[in-house]
Amino acid sequence: MDNDLFVRILLAVVMVGAGCLMVWMARAAASGRLKRNAIAGIRTSVTMASDEAWLAAHIRAKQATIWGGVAGIVSGLGALLPVPSAGLAAIVLAGCAAMLGFVLYGAAVGTRAAAAAQTPEA
Repeated sequence: MDNDLFVRILLAVVMVGAGCLMVWMARAAASGRLKRNAIAGIRTSVTMASDEAWLAAHIRAKQATIWGGVAGIVSGLGALLPVPSAGLAAIVLAGCAAMLGFVLYGAAVGTRAAAAAQTPEA
């Protein structure tokens, strides 16, 4: 197999796999199927404080996290396009940057939602 084709297929598998995992995790955590844990999800001191905070954070972060997963899937499929190596690098780096941006945004809004869920109402 051509080395360039191998790299493209590997990038596609990794990016699509990461994107699918991110979409699954967002849905599972927001539905309550993914409980508080030390491996997956928004793991800050605020979100880990209670099950209510965990769920509130992931419900609020769900859409942004799903968009991050979609960005990974799209860039993974883009890695299979017949573009020069520089184009391939741009596609994958843009996908990684989009994934990171959406995840960081989701974590920020999720953490705020978790903090609000922990605040006693007056």
